[in-house]
Amino acid sequence: MGKSRARRFRRAPFSPAGPEQCRDEWEGGPEEEPAAELLEKLQHPSAELREYACASISKLLQQKHVIPAFLQRDVVRCLGPLLMDHSLAVRETAAGALRNLSACGGFEVCDDMVTKDIMTPLVALLKECSTGLDANQASPKKCREVNKSYIEDIANEAINLLWNVCECNNTAVHIFNKEGCLEAVLHCMKKFSTNVDLAISVANCLQAVTEDNPDLLPSFNAFAQQILETMMLCPESTMKHILLRTLIAGTVWNIKDTIPPGSLGSMVNTILKIFSESLAIDAGEMIIRMNEAERNRLKLAAEAETEENMSDVIDNCVSEDDVMEEIPKEKVRRENDISDLLPFDKWELKEVTALLTAQQTALEIIVNMCCSEDPSDDEWEELSSSDESDLFMENSYNEGGGLVMSPLCLSEEVNSAFLNNLIPKKILEKTAFPNTVALDICMHNASWKPLIKKLNAVQCRALTCLHSILLVSDMDCLGGASALQSLAQHLSQLVFSNMELPTNTEFLEAITSALRALLQTMASKNISQCMTPEQLFALCEAGIHSSNTTVRVNVVSILGISGSILAKGQDTAETLKMIGKFLLEVAMKESSLVVAGEALDALFDVFADGKEAEKAAVQIKLLPALKEFQPVFKMRIRKEGKGQYSTDQLCVLDNVKMNLRRFIAYQETLGKTPT
Repeated sequence: MGKSRARRFRRAPFSPAGPEQCRDEWEGGPEEEPAAELLEKLQHPSAELREYACASISKLLQQKHVIPAFLQRDVVRCLGPLLMDHSLAVRETAAGALRNLSACGGFEVCDDMVTKDIMTPLVALLKECSTGLDANQASPKKCREVNKSYIEDIANEAINLLWNVCECNNTAVHIFNKEGCLEAVLHCMKKFSTNVDLAISVANCLQAVTEDNPDLLPSFNAFAQQILETMMLCPESTMKHILLRTLIAGTVWNIKDTIPPGSLGSMVNTILKIFSESLAIDAGEMIIRMNEAERNRLKLAAEAETEENMSDVIDNCVSEDDVMEEIPKEKVRRENDISDLLPFDKWELKEVTALLTAQQTALEIIVNMCCSEDPSDDEWEELSSSDESDLFMENSYNEGGGLVMSPLCLSEEVNSAFLNNLIPKKILEKTAFPNTVALDICMHNASWKPLIKKLNAVQCRALTCLHSILLVSDMDCLGGASALQSLAQHLSQLVFSNMELPTNTEFLEAITSALRALLQTMASKNISQCMTPEQLFALCEAGIHSSNTTVRVNVVSILGISGSILAKGQDTAETLKMIGKFLLEVAMKESSLVVAGEALDALFDVFADGKEAEKAAVQIKLLPALKEFQPVFKMRIRKEGKGQYSTDQLCVLDNVKMNLRRFIAYQETLGKTPT
């Protein structure tokens, strides 16, 4: 029903659970104690036992089906006070357990945590951590080394917990604003040069709390902005630092209203440079290199361990006269030892994960830029006159005369100053399928297998980004007819390159949205379409059975756009008949009124004009079918509309209903009524 709309991305709802991800399946063993007993140990006088109980609870809470048992025993109120325990180790493990509860429990659990006042001890802990980081600098060197790790690790767990609850609860965000938490978390970020993981946690939290939060903007004074600027300009080139810069760039975009007009152009181009840096890296090649590095490291470690064991055997050799002592086969672990709950060092995997997260985040922010508010004329003047606008002219054109686009994938409101620039080809490269060698590595390595989902997510975000660009840029900016046709061939190859059509819902939504926007642009300029009728119907048949409403809307719209082009051609009546029958069936049988309305809208476009369309309409008896369906559609809107659809959707459906009446009248004037 008209042009498709740009999609706005929300932040990822939760920070990851601690050392391991949330799991649905049970992986427990006989050593894991029941919830009641562990919660009781939280009150034990021994700090070591409290720490052990917190760590055990933290591990159990990563298994989702265990969470209800802990919630029934008020785990939040049991763990909350331990955030201020006199033992730093207990504070850290308690914060980690609450972090896992918030990450694996979901929105309802986070709401419950805020209701049970988790924010009071959490805010107090954050402020103490902020103060402790300063006080630690003044401590004697030995004491400083002991406390440094604890305080920063506590802060890391606490900030991830804060991120989770603020992401899904407005009360938590209000408390964040009111209690001045911004100063405390920014203080933690100043440790980025020695603790990039802590800085990344802060950056994630900041990007979440600054989104659609105008009440927080006055808190971003010159000191706060200076810290963010320092982060954005840090020169380190590790993947974690690239992720840090990307997240900070997203935060700066969220608070752009606080940036002085004279600095806005420089700020936007700095953000673009950061995104360009992230997207320029080939994630597939990075996976191959990092996996090889991991294998070499493990090989060297195994060889070193073998040599050490041989040395121990020689050193421990004794004569037959010596007394032989029995050596246990397994290492005896102290009852309260929690070392086995801590993650192993997998820096190679962490680097790849950081890169993929940075790329996905960059693409999501670019998409959101396409939906941004109207800038003032002063802002446009600053943007268009900035000396730094040349930063993205490098590598702007594909060697073969590729797609020409704006470097900043902005909406109509934020696009005009960049019409003569180009979107980096890196975004288009990200729409391709992941490297097959990299996928094979991930498939055969359990710890690397989650990267497959991240690789696919980057591809889908790139397609969504492309969709937004196509909606807001004119044909000249896009590179003309030949560039659009090349892009159409590229998208078609993504759909039809395999024997079977893709079934992944997220990919289908992204690819059909991009195709729909592209075909709309091409149709408006009378550019020939890219898909054969066979491909067109194959895509529509696959998409119309998707559980995703957006996918069904997209394929119906694609069929309508293609049909309207065919209606202007010669000898296309047979294909138009197939299109008409397909769209009629969707309109009459589709459960969603939104999809049914889109199908009617597509019918209006296909059969609006042209001799071939008139011939096909008569043969499929389009007019009597629509006249019979008209009262049914009106009744469905009246009965199903209220409560099931938004006000905007109802307005569009009312418009379709009116257009249906007009289309029937128009067909009747053409003498299409069968005799």
